[in-house]
Amino acid sequence: MEGGSNSEMKGRMERQKGVNPKIEPFVPKKGYDPRELKSWAKRTGFVSTTFSGETERGGGHSRRDFDNGRDLNVSSNENVGFDLERGVDKTETVSPKIELDPILGRARNRGVEIEPISGSTDQGLRNGRGRGRGENLGRRTEMEPILRGHNEERKDARNENGNDGNSANGAVNGSGNGHIAQAATPVTEVPRKDDGNVDEEVGMGVYPDGEDPSYGGWHQSPRMKCGLRENPGVVPLMFYGLQHYLSLAGSLIFIPLITVPTMGGSDKDTADVVSTMLLVSGLTTILHSYFGTRLPLVQGSSFVYLAPALVIMNSEEYRNLADHKFRYIMRELQGAIIVGSIFQSFLGYSGLMALFLRLVNPVVVAPTVAAVGLAFFSYGFPQAGSCVEISLPQILLILIFTLYLGGISIFGYRVFRIYAVPVSVMIIWAYAFFLTAGGAYNFKGCNPDIPNSNILIDACQKHADTMRHCRTDVSNAMRTAAWVRIPYPLQWGIPTFRLRTSIIMVIVSLVASIDSIGNYHSAAIRINLKPPTPGIVSRGIGLEGFCSVLAGLWGTGTGATTLTENLHTINATKVANRRAVQLGAALLILFSFVGKIGAILASIPQALAAAVLCFTWALIVALGLSTLQYTQNASSRNIIIVGVSLFFGLSVPAYFQQYAPETGLILPGYLIPYAAASNGPVHTGNAQFNFAMNALLSLNMVVTLLVAFVLDNTVPGSRQERGVYVWSKAEDIMTDPSSLLDYSLPSRVARCFHWAKCVGT
Repeated sequence: MEGGSNSEMKGRMERQKGVNPKIEPFVPKKGYDPRELKSWAKRTGFVSTTFSGETERGGGHSRRDFDNGRDLNVSSNENVGFDLERGVDKTETVSPKIELDPILGRARNRGVEIEPISGSTDQGLRNGRGRGRGENLGRRTEMEPILRGHNEERKDARNENGNDGNSANGAVNGSGNGHIAQAATPVTEVPRKDDGNVDEEVGMGVYPDGEDPSYGGWHQSPRMKCGLRENPGVVPLMFYGLQHYLSLAGSLIFIPLITVPTMGGSDKDTADVVSTMLLVSGLTTILHSYFGTRLPLVQGSSFVYLAPALVIMNSEEYRNLADHKFRYIMRELQGAIIVGSIFQSFLGYSGLMALFLRLVNPVVVAPTVAAVGLAFFSYGFPQAGSCVEISLPQILLILIFTLYLGGISIFGYRVFRIYAVPVSVMIIWAYAFFLTAGGAYNFKGCNPDIPNSNILIDACQKHADTMRHCRTDVSNAMRTAAWVRIPYPLQWGIPTFRLRTSIIMVIVSLVASIDSIGNYHSAAIRINLKPPTPGIVSRGIGLEGFCSVLAGLWGTGTGATTLTENLHTINATKVANRRAVQLGAALLILFSFVGKIGAILASIPQALAAAVLCFTWALIVALGLSTLQYTQNASSRNIIIVGVSLFFGLSVPAYFQQYAPETGLILPGYLIPYAAASNGPVHTGNAQFNFAMNALLSLNMVVTLLVAFVLDNTVPGSRQERGVYVWSKAEDIMTDPSSLLDYSLPSRVARCFHWAKCVGT
């Protein structure tokens, strides 16, 4: 079959004369050798790697999209066949269509499909939709991944959710039947209905609307304004970096406004923790962009660690502690975070995470991440409601900016959607300042300078909370913070290691890992990359563990992990540039050295911060549930698992939280749900074990993860129904190194880790 130059020339001459040549069927000699299929395609003259179809009407795509292995134009709503059609020829008058039988591997001649309009070939070339025959015959690297054996493809389709994740060109339709798309000229095809249902014979399901949730289709992201490795210049990159971090302001700086006052810290302590958090976030983001997955994801203090931190802060032994309460609690948090992070790092770098990935699917990730946001429903509005005069306008303004004004562009930027949080905070903060200066919170006989002292006066007790949460001059951080302060490791003292808190953080590190797994996959899809391999995911999780160790040493009060809100930022800004994220991280490090910046951020009224967090936590819930797009949403199996997981994730902790009635006299109402660890129903002979179990079962995300993990891995269901994550394979690096080039470690680092297959090098 390798010969045939004379017959090829003869067929070419016949086509130039307008004669429909007789096409011999493709009968493989042995198996389904892609080289045989390619040789047959060359000999018959029907070689084309161009793509067109329904989705191409909006315009052509650049060659770079095809070289990167992204199929941007295949419409999976049609039964597209093997269109191994001719290269572009101005004398063409007919366009025969050859379809390869997906079961027998033999050609079926559909005959002449449609006559192209005069001049359509030239127009197709101008739009980048067609390529000459010489170019098609010469691009061996493009044809090799597409024209591969059909037997192997059917096997991959069964194992990879109906989509071949290893194809460098991604030319696979939604139902899992690998088909090469389309003619070299922009023609309109009428959908055909095959005699038999190929999907049923092969044993694969069809996704809603004919789309495969692993690649392309209904969830594929628009083109990025600034791609992963683009370099538009230093000034635009600095702008994009600041833009990226400003849109994440609520997640980066508001956690200390919750944790430090709860630990009994002063305003100066709050400013110091904010500066420390900026430094650690900058360092860990740069480390992850170089040595982790290398995706443009911001690392920061995660809300995954906030709920267990609140549980530890509100343990019984710390409730009545007065002297140095902040430092005692912070050091215990540091020790627990370090132990849990070491376990997470071991899980990643040992290769165990690659095995664990087989058990983690979107049906597990979705309710778990959603439970992270739902865990703070008892804190959110109760804390924001302490000053409704500023919290309600703040919530309404964020919603107006993101939902009603989000589509408005100013100088080409959707300012209201990108900067919804910082712009609304500045507006409402200024509004609160005028209320304070105008005397709205001055009460007769009460001291506005020291609001906390008013609780000692009977007439001012009812106004003490309002003054503390609403006034903008309550914090003295600006007066006490230094202009220059460099956060350093162990600044709060030597960490305290205790078994009870270490057990809690080890389990929480698993939740953080599952959260990051979903973020890796979703981020890769959003920026049109192939999903990382299990080894690359393991590398990312291992480095996140190391970054959390740094957070524990510096003392941020929480661990460092990938921020889920980063996915919303990428969608809003259309910027997924690694250098922009690195420059923004470098600016965070510089800002952390200026103590007054941390003091300004620490001076935000607590009710205002709680109002912003209400939106942020709701966004986390929505982003978590959006992971279900990779599953069959209409499946009763998935509906029941997600519903049961979320319900018990809220109800079981409520059962444990009712065992602490006496805390109502000591703790405010919004902290009572986090005080169940000391008084829960678990009573054994070991007090440390009792505390750990009561604490874990009072955490919404832990219970949700446990229920979802067990049900999803025991209830029968197909891979399509479960929405099993499609990860690339390590063999892709050997066959097509460029397909996973964006995840590759720097050359010098890769040489040091060439022996470690588990880290994806």
